Amino acid sequence: MKPIYLCGFMGCGKSHIGRVLAVKSCAVFIDLDRYIVQQQGMKIPEIFEKYGEPHFRELEAEYIKRFRGRTVIATGGGALLRDKTAEFARENGYVVFLNTDFEICYERIKGDKNRPLAVSSTKEQLNRLYDMRFPIYRKNSTFEVAANGSDRQIADTILSLIEQAEQKEKKKKILNN
Repeated sequence: MKPIYLCGFMGCGKSHIGRVLAVKSCAVFIDLDRYIVQQQGMKIPEIFEKYGEPHFRELEAEYIKRFRGRTVIATGGGALLRDKTAEFARENGYVVFLNTDFEICYERIKGDKNRPLAVSSTKEQLNRLYDMRFPIYRKNSTFEVAANGSDRQIADTILSLIEQAEQKEKKKKILNN
């Protein structure tokens, strides 16, 4: 199985669903934000403050390329907004957009001090950011999944989509040989 990259807005459930998905698919789970914190020895707000958001996005792009094989990667909310990074992820794995309503995301992220964009923005600003990012997530993903159900149901849906895609790939290889 190729890596599965979960993308979507802050608070859409990438980490929770990613853990469930990793268990169900016998894969290694990577929370990209936590991985970056471990690698950099700094919390995300410190990285933003010291180096700025563009530097953090570069780190995301660099670290995404490290994961191979049977892994589920919960990316940060902005990790797959760059076309080059998203292209790499799609070519080397499956990018799954967890489509969650803004209000649900907002309730999960408001006041979270580990999310610099959430802390420094009003609800209206975050809603505009959500609206701006939504079509980019959709464009840069392999699959889009409604993420308003239970984590297990969502993980099962993702696994079903990936199984179907892998079966199509196998058939295509057989026909081309």
